[in-house]
Formats: sequence, C-alpha cells, structure tokens
Amino acid sequence: MPELPDIETYLAALTPRVLGRPVTALRIRSPFVLRTADPPAAAIPGHRVLTLRRLGKRIVLGLEDDLFLVIHLMIAGRLRWKAPGAALPARIGLLALDFPDGALFLTEASKKQRASLHIVRGAAALRALDPGGIDVLEADERTFGATLTLENHTLKRALTDPKLFSGIGNAYSDEILFAARLSPLALTSKLTPAEISRLHRATRETLTTWTERLKAETGDAFPEQVTAFREGMAVHGRFRKPCPDCGAPIQRIRYAENEVNYCPACQTGSRVLADRAMSRLLKDDWPRSLEELDARGLA
Repeated sequence: MPELPDIETYLAALTPRVLGRPVTALRIRSPFVLRTADPPAAAIPGHRVLTLRRLGKRIVLGLEDDLFLVIHLMIAGRLRWKAPGAALPARIGLLALDFPDGALFLTEASKKQRASLHIVRGAAALRALDPGGIDVLEADERTFGATLTLENHTLKRALTDPKLFSGIGNAYSDEILFAARLSPLALTSKLTPAEISRLHRATRETLTTWTERLKAETGDAFPEQVTAFREGMAVHGRFRKPCPDCGAPIQRIRYAENEVNYCPACQTGSRVLADRAMSRLLKDDWPRSLEELDARGLA
C-alpha cells in the first residue's frame, strides 16, 4: 500500500500537472470505485483544481465550489499520467480524470477492487474521511509519545494504526522500528522515555529521508514504480537477507495480508519472534534464537 513517502511523491508530481487546471471529464469504468452519490460525478467537469493535499494515505484534490475528490489507493491502486484522452486499460483501469494537458488514471492490479474515489462537498464532509492520526512530521516528541501510549498495543500495530498516526503502513513501520532498534512486538505501555524519544526521531528521519529520496529518483517524471519493496530498505522485504548493519539474517512474521520484517540481532536481543502459524505447527521445534536458526540451517 502506498504510504506517506509515496503519497507525497505523487503530490509533488501532480502539482505542476493539474494545479490550477480544470477537470475536463471524469470517466468512471468500474461502478465499484465511486463510493459516494452526492455530489454526483457529473458535477466535477469544469471545475479547476485549487489544492492538493494528503489525508492519511489518501490523495485529496480540492476543486472550485468547495468540492473534493478523495482517492484512496489501498493495496494495489496506483496513479498513472497519460496523454489527453488516452483510453483506460481494459482490465485494471478504474477511472480517468481528464485535464487539458493529460489524463490521470486510477488503476488497480487486483480483482478485489479496494481502491476508491469519494466526491464530497465542504470541509466537514472531508474531515469525516480523516482517520484522525497525527502527522508525525509535525508532531513534537510529547505529542508523539502521548499518542503512542494512548492504548497498549505492540509497536507494529500502533505505528500502522491510522487513528493514531497518519500515513504509516506495513513497509515503513518496519524501517522505522529497525532505525529505532526496537522490537516490533514491544508493548507501547512498557517503553521508556528514552525509547519513545528514539522512536520519534527514527520515525521523522525515516519518512523524511525516503520522501526526499523518492522525489529525487522521480525528478520531473511521474512516479511509475510505486511499490512496498524498495531497493535500499534495511529490513522490509528482505527475509533471510543479511542485515545491512550487522549481517544477521532478517526474519519475518506473516499475518493475514501483512508481514513484519526485523533484525533479531539489532532489534530483539537475538531472539527470534514466534510466527503464529509456523510456531504452532512446529511447537517445540520452533527456533528461538539466531544460534538455533544457524544450527538448523534456516539462517
């Protein structure tokens, strides 16, 4: 799922292409992508784009007449910039926003069709779509700590909760926790002030660094290779590959459609965290340390 650095890169690419320009047409191919009925889609053409912003992991285009287009890419949704009037792809094309100089496509390489468009009018209706998480790039350490410890959860769950933190998902939470040298399963209620401070700093630095990096890589082009697995990531998507800092094999926990990636040596005191499915299957045979992994040839 595109996260804060990806969304900010999209916004940077959209700004010179659509800001101040009128929507000439809204073409909707999938009936499932539009999740609202009032205002109708027919009300959009002819209105200029006045603002662009991020709302959690959503992209918001603010139009004249207090109209807002809110695009949520979910897991497999992506934006494409094409020539004016270009045809939508047959299988993955959901909708197109046409502008005088080009067309913005929303595509989704998944049959589940989770990506969505909301058309709303007014600030109150827009706020209703906001999950409520704080912007970690603006929050000071005190606000960050208070939000983090509001409820007792694992760090992985807390960082990826959109009601707590805005724009952080599965990939960058792994990178943040590695940078902070904290276990993804550590409980928020048991963190020391020093650990909270370290996590706050790691969160800001990780998101800022990756946002700047992706924008620099994209340049004046439109981002086409938006993925959760980036070359240069320390732990995410690097299962069994060597940690870039200590060389220990990166480990993974899978759950539902997500996963946790971490370095045991750097984050958990060399303890291998239990994968719920595999540890239940293997029971006493489940390796609990890097030494056991190595001894069984699993490292």
